Amino acid sequence: MDIVSYSISKEHDKIYQKWFSFADSVLLTVLLRISPFIMIDGDGRLSGTDAIKFFAMSNLPRGDLKQVWAIADSRREGYLGFKEFVIAMKLVSLAQEGNEITQFALADADLEEVHPPVMEGLDTFLSTNKPPIMEIDPEQNVNSQPQTPKVQWFGTKSAKKIPLSSVTSIIDGLKRLYIQKLKPLEVAYQFSEFGSSLLTSSDFDAKPMVMLLGQYSTGKTTFIKHLLKCSYPGAHIGPEPTTDRFVVVMLGSDERTIPGNTIAVQADMPFTGLTTFGNAFLSKFECSQMPHSLLEHITFVDTPGVLSGEKQRTQRSYDFTGVTSWFAAKSDLILLLFDPHKLDISDEFKRVIGSLRGHDDKIRVVLNKADQIDTQQLMRVYGALTWSLGKVLNTPEVMRVYIGSFNDKPVNNIAVGPVGKELFEREQNDLLSDLKDIPKKACDRKINEFVKRARAAKIHAYIISHLRSQMPSMLGKAKAQQRLINNLENEFAKVQRDYHLPPGDFPDVQHFKEVLSGYNIDKFEKLKPKMIQAVDDMLAFDIPELLRKFRNPYGQ
Repeated sequence: MDIVSYSISKEHDKIYQKWFSFADSVLLTVLLRISPFIMIDGDGRLSGTDAIKFFAMSNLPRGDLKQVWAIADSRREGYLGFKEFVIAMKLVSLAQEGNEITQFALADADLEEVHPPVMEGLDTFLSTNKPPIMEIDPEQNVNSQPQTPKVQWFGTKSAKKIPLSSVTSIIDGLKRLYIQKLKPLEVAYQFSEFGSSLLTSSDFDAKPMVMLLGQYSTGKTTFIKHLLKCSYPGAHIGPEPTTDRFVVVMLGSDERTIPGNTIAVQADMPFTGLTTFGNAFLSKFECSQMPHSLLEHITFVDTPGVLSGEKQRTQRSYDFTGVTSWFAAKSDLILLLFDPHKLDISDEFKRVIGSLRGHDDKIRVVLNKADQIDTQQLMRVYGALTWSLGKVLNTPEVMRVYIGSFNDKPVNNIAVGPVGKELFEREQNDLLSDLKDIPKKACDRKINEFVKRARAAKIHAYIISHLRSQMPSMLGKAKAQQRLINNLENEFAKVQRDYHLPPGDFPDVQHFKEVLSGYNIDKFEKLKPKMIQAVDDMLAFDIPELLRKFRNPYGQ
């Protein structure tokens, strides 16, 4: 979705693999002399430093090379994999022929005629310097998946000794910072018991995720089918509540469905945290895999329709709202789908929307099946929906609502007329543009969520240590704990005043009470200033330095 997808000839593929191996190993001997803990190059990633030296052989102006990098590294991850390297080389070739370098340059060009660029002195370097051979499949072309990083960050003692200056991507830098500075704080104050589970390597490496929420028969499954232009394994569509489980639709080598218990224990999948919801949920969770170009960039989460009345609360044997909140934290985009004939927001749907607190920037509202009513009715329905959402979301701003009919059927012109049809097309294009931007913004989103998590963990540590300090050393512990829990809102206010923290960053009081009641407060850790300072330094210095290191090597 974010970059042009195409194939290259075997001859050109062989040339580019040779070039990529050389460019990726230019600093190999230098790195090995610095420190035994520094990652050696040849890891399938071309960093900005490597690129400057290699791309200089093209003799293109710095401005052209800046644009080449910006287009090839569209996800702003700070490096080029083999696929992105080929795109960069194609752009360099076009620039050498006098073409303007834009995002549409490759789409407009005759790719069969775009030959490898002229790289001055490269042949001489290749003949005198034999780079180490990368582990690239001989059959691999630019349509293949990027190489998996070779460094095992989680579960190894050496990961804690790797300096920030040695990492070869922003994501690896975040992994390193998490292990060394944030995770110790989370473990010490049991942050995972009150909020999100501890992060794993697969959480950092996961593709962008889009979750669809809505009451039954609002077109969630049909929406995914519309985007994929085909059905996915295990999909069920009907007017009644057909999707009775959470289904993750993701890339796979073949079409198959994987049961929830199986997918939740796979370390290379970002779903291990779901085991905390128990077998009752895992039996209603499955993964649907299939080969598809769109799924190379995005993973979809199809959810059960939110029912109305007591059925929702009594007939589900697992914490539906809790699961929704878990997926919301992992998602890059959350689509709330509404049907013009089902505008009423049930109590349970209110709780589900309430669980999205803190993720307002991810939410997009979709009024689906809008061609089932005429223009006058649509105007009234739109007004009623925005009014209802304003009450539920508790925000003064009006939420943007996308209007359309997201299915494979032609728009009902009799109901909406020519003006309505044009409106639907524009709205659909706007929403699709939002979806297309997700892979480009995925790295920025991971940084944003990491910083948000770090601040939440720090506030959690302040709260827990404050409550611990209010407990008596000997007698009356049970009464003291109950008093603290009952007056938790006032205790939050004390922490907020003492440490000058933003009140909007504090967790939900009711949820915190429920979890806290299951623990002995006097067993928690006292405040550890060194841990807090480590997280502060990470936010103030380490992350800005990481972003500076992996920005466009030719300038912003």
